Amino acid sequence: MIEIKVPTVGESITEVQLLRWTKKSGDYVERDEVIAELESEKATFEVNAEQAGLLTTAAAEGDTLQIGDLLATIDESAKAPVGATAPTAAAPRPPAQVEMTAPKPPAAPTTSAVSATPAVTASAPVAEEIKASPVASAIIADKKVDPKKVKPSGPQGKILKEDVLAALAQPGRIPAPGASLNERNTRSEKMSNLRKTIAKRLVEAKNGTAMLTTFNEVDMSAIMEVRARYKEKFKEVHGVSLGFMSFFAKACSIALAEWPAVNASIEGDQILYHDYTDISIAVSTPRGLTVPVMRNVESLGMAEIEKKVIELAGKARDSKLTADELTGGTFTITNGGVFGSLMSTPIINTPQSAILGMHKIQERPMALNGQVVIRPMMYLALSYDHRIIDGRESVGFLVRVKELLENPDQLLIGKDPVKTLLEI
Repeated sequence: MIEIKVPTVGESITEVQLLRWTKKSGDYVERDEVIAELESEKATFEVNAEQAGLLTTAAAEGDTLQIGDLLATIDESAKAPVGATAPTAAAPRPPAQVEMTAPKPPAAPTTSAVSATPAVTASAPVAEEIKASPVASAIIADKKVDPKKVKPSGPQGKILKEDVLAALAQPGRIPAPGASLNERNTRSEKMSNLRKTIAKRLVEAKNGTAMLTTFNEVDMSAIMEVRARYKEKFKEVHGVSLGFMSFFAKACSIALAEWPAVNASIEGDQILYHDYTDISIAVSTPRGLTVPVMRNVESLGMAEIEKKVIELAGKARDSKLTADELTGGTFTITNGGVFGSLMSTPIINTPQSAILGMHKIQERPMALNGQVVIRPMMYLALSYDHRIIDGRESVGFLVRVKELLENPDQLLIGKDPVKTLLEI
């Protein structure tokens, strides 16, 4: 008999939550087959069978377990059942949203930092037979009522005359599954370890820092023109789409080098400066917000950044991020624009001292050389810890990011090419 215990997942982690069993008690499992998913305060991870055998679970889904607790046992002496099939693949998870990816404006090229998956058209499903009384069926046909919008009250889910009349009397009001119109139900759900950690860290950031936010706006015309001109060649050469992420990350890495206080953090009574830029990117997943880290962004090329974004977003979606990929960032980029936000004040990802928020690209009338022109504009927001970053540093950093984004040719060397040529 082999005991499967909760493994050690990090120095500071003492407990985890059992999210779900991928195999049931009494199932025969193969060696290295995934049997369960656990969630710590930082990430989710899988538990594999150490040997083939008969599985007996020792905990229930939703239980909070300590490191080293018994999770399950495997009877390796049990024989595999006759006709056993290969393990089935897990159901696909909903895609993750990379929050720092800018959304696309109307009639503009695709703006997602992660390449879109071609749409797949599914065959039309066979219509289900509607159970209804003869009178109800007649009214449905005469009034062209959608049966799915009628709540049945008859035996075995049969729609009665009164059900159709009630739907006609209150058009557009569809009760939630299992509920009736005008019901006021509530439900409780246990907060996951990840959600509890997010809540704790946000409150700590709000109460433990002197947080302030400064705003600016950037004209995205130049970047959109570069993408439109080179996106096909870029994908042909590098095998990845050219999104906005590489421009944002590169601009921030240059600006952080010029304004080191924005890339610093407080450690006790010391200010810790970093000579590198490890940029965290906010990724929204079905389990909650995760913030994986891209290391040494100042040394990465545009294609390397785009590939790293895809890799981290995929791992976040599949709950494959490691503790190392979720810790150690020096600066964070996030964007509520993918959800339609026009402006917001992001909360600092402690112990970092600043976070840059991007928002929805929206065409607006702008004054340019005495003329009113329409430009694709984006608001930028920099939330920062005023204990370490003064107004000069915060505004200077944000203005520098704006300058680099509006003049992407400066991203190559971090300087104006003409001024460099003239040595001024």
